[in-house]
This record gives sequence, C-alpha cells and structure tokens, in this order.
Amino acid sequence: MIKSIAKSTIRHTAVVAISASLLLVSSQSADAQGLGRRNVDVVPANVEISYKKGLKFLATMQSSDGSFSNDRSRYGAQPGVTGICVLAFLAHGEDAEFGPYAKNIKKGIDFILKQQNKNGYIGTSMYNHGFATLALAEAYGMVNDDRLASALKKSVALLTSSQDRNPQGAWRYSPEDMTADTTVAGCQLVALLAARNAGIPVPNKNIDKALKYLASCRASNGGYGYTSKSGGKSTLTAIGSLCMSLAKKKDEKSFDTVTRYLTSRIESGGHHYVFYHEYYMAQALFHANEEEWEKWNEKNSKVMTASQNPDGGWSDPRLGRSGATGLALLSMALNYRFLPIYEK
Repeated sequence: MIKSIAKSTIRHTAVVAISASLLLVSSQSADAQGLGRRNVDVVPANVEISYKKGLKFLATMQSSDGSFSNDRSRYGAQPGVTGICVLAFLAHGEDAEFGPYAKNIKKGIDFILKQQNKNGYIGTSMYNHGFATLALAEAYGMVNDDRLASALKKSVALLTSSQDRNPQGAWRYSPEDMTADTTVAGCQLVALLAARNAGIPVPNKNIDKALKYLASCRASNGGYGYTSKSGGKSTLTAIGSLCMSLAKKKDEKSFDTVTRYLTSRIESGGHHYVFYHEYYMAQALFHANEEEWEKWNEKNSKVMTASQNPDGGWSDPRLGRSGATGLALLSMALNYRFLPIYEK
C-alpha cells in the first residue's frame, strides 16, 4: 500500500530505474524488475510498434488545456477521456518527469484536477468521474504530484456519499441518481478499488455494497445483465469479473461460473462499443485465467494493429478518436504491466 507522497516518490524513482534497465539489459527477467512487467523480448513486436504509433497520435490530440479535444469530438474535452489517455501513457511505462511524453502526462493530470469541483465531483457524468478517478489513483503510485492525495480523497468521498444515498447501493449517471446499472457501477467500483490499492481509505462497507449490487445482476450461468439478471452480455460480465478479481473474491464459487461464461463468449462479436469491450475483456481474462488471456491477447493484438489508422489512431464515432485510441491501447497494455491495477 502506498501511504504517503514519500512512498509515491520511491515508486516513481523505481519506475525510472526499471525503464532504464530495460533499455540496457533486454534479457532481464520480469521478476527481477519488481513491477511484474513482461520481459521486453516477450512483448510482441506488432504490439510495441502499434502502441508507440498510438501514443504519438494521442500526443497530437492533446490541446493546450491538457484535454484531448483536438480530435474535434465532444468526448475529447471530457475528463474521463483524458483519464483514459493518461492511463495509456502510464501503462507503457512513460514517465511524468522524463521522456517524450512527460508534458503530456502532467498536462493531462492537471486538466483532470482542475475539473474537480469543491464537492469532489469530476466532470458532468459518473463515467467521467470514474475514469478520471481511476487515472488519479494509478498516477498516485507513479507520479510525484502533491495534489493527488487530496484530490483522490475528495473523489472517494463523492463516490461513497453518492452510493450511501442510493437505495441500490451503487451508482448511475449522476451522483444524485437513485437507480443503478452494471457499467456505471463497475466503473466506480474499479476506481474505488484502485484508490484503496493506492493507500486511500475506502470503507469496506462501500466495497461490499457495490459487490452485492453487481451480484444481484448476475444470472445462474455467470452472465451479468445491465440492470438485472436477464440479458447477460460479455462486456457486462467482464466488468463484473474484473471487480471480483480486484476485490479479492476469486475464491468464491460464483467466480468460476463467471469465468466459464466469459471464456465461452470470447468470439461472440457484435459489440456495440468494441473498444470498451476489449478494454474490460483484457483485464478480466488476465486476472481470471492468464492462459485464456494469452490466447485472447494474441488475437486482439492482431485485430487492433490491423484496424489502426495510418496516423496511429483508432476511430469510433461513439467515443471520439482520442477515447477510442486510449481504450485500444489499454486493451494491449497488459503486455507491459506497468499500472498498479495490473498487479495480481
């Protein structure tokens, strides 16, 4: 657990040292690196080439205020998309103090922090708040910024107070919403678990209530529905599976059923939000069954590299080019395993 800025600085220094050693000794084992990063010669060449092109594209999409609104979509100006893009940089081991993307990371974090109001709310929807909070939580262990602890505590307080008022014990589109769904609830729960992992106090009762709500939307076959047990979808199930893994609930009997549902629908296709699906599927499979993730990752990497535009970005009118690119990169980011949330 990271309990102080001092420890954050130590980890930040370690990341820099590890990055340097990877350049000098490509054969060094992943265990010796201390962050669970894959050996550099194991990362598929197509992933590394594609990822670097994607980061270059994202850098061109960042505007002077730190958002990624140069994609000219309404999504790029939102703090949630900025959070996704910041995560994409950090997930590749990019550093906020050194390297070609240091300014991009700092500007992105600064934008997110400036969007937080006095009540701790970031943006104009809970999706924005969840992804922005997740980015701050992951940055807290990797970036030396004195503002992160205070901002994270305020974000967590907003989440817990909103949840406490919600009769279903979860979240939906705004902090005042009295209904809930698995996509929004899962997004907020992942943010809370990442904040707790970073050393920010999160009451166990709030984690438990969120897990209880998600379980209420899980059918006997392991599939998660949107607002009930019916209509199970692989994206929703990936979200539920990931939340169980991060909350250390993999020993529950239901987890095996969820995993079977998930692995049986890897090839189902037809996803409305493809990049969103692959983002969650990557993490869910990695935590649930690494062998299945290895097979899925090989296929996903080929799909992502084949669908990448010549300028290095990806396109999706539902997410904007910045959001689509950030999620596409994060679907491949477990090849590197730099983010604290990727640790098992």
